[in-house]
Amino acid sequence: MVDVGAKAVTQRQAICEGHIRMLPETLALIMSGTAKKGDVLGIARIAGIMASKKTAELIPLCHPLPLTHVEIELSPQPEQQQVYCRTTVKTNGQTGVEMEALNATQIALLTIYDMCKAVDRGMVIGGVRVLEKSGGKSGDWRV
Repeated sequence: MVDVGAKAVTQRQAICEGHIRMLPETLALIMSGTAKKGDVLGIARIAGIMASKKTAELIPLCHPLPLTHVEIELSPQPEQQQVYCRTTVKTNGQTGVEMEALNATQIALLTIYDMCKAVDRGMVIGGVRVLEKSGGKSGDWRV
């Protein structure tokens, strides 16, 4: 693991995005709240938050961080036949939270896939990326 012991504790934030494309009927099922497994977006949001807190257990050499805030916005976009995910993760620490935000985004989208795969196995997850990060010695970065 990289030694971050000498780095200053600063406020850190990362914002990521991604989407999952699906059949219009699948998106309608999600939006109506009638999926057999329950509230797809609510459960995906919780799964993403939980995943952000487990990142260091999943990614080798990733530092465990005390997260101060995780927000996951899941927005159905009927015109694109997709659910869009935007994740914000914050901490006060010595290293950034990009990995936590990416992990949360991926798991939220994978949860949607899992909850809807019985009706649409052709869903496609894509566009997962860091939009911006702030804090630390290297400062702010945006796409």
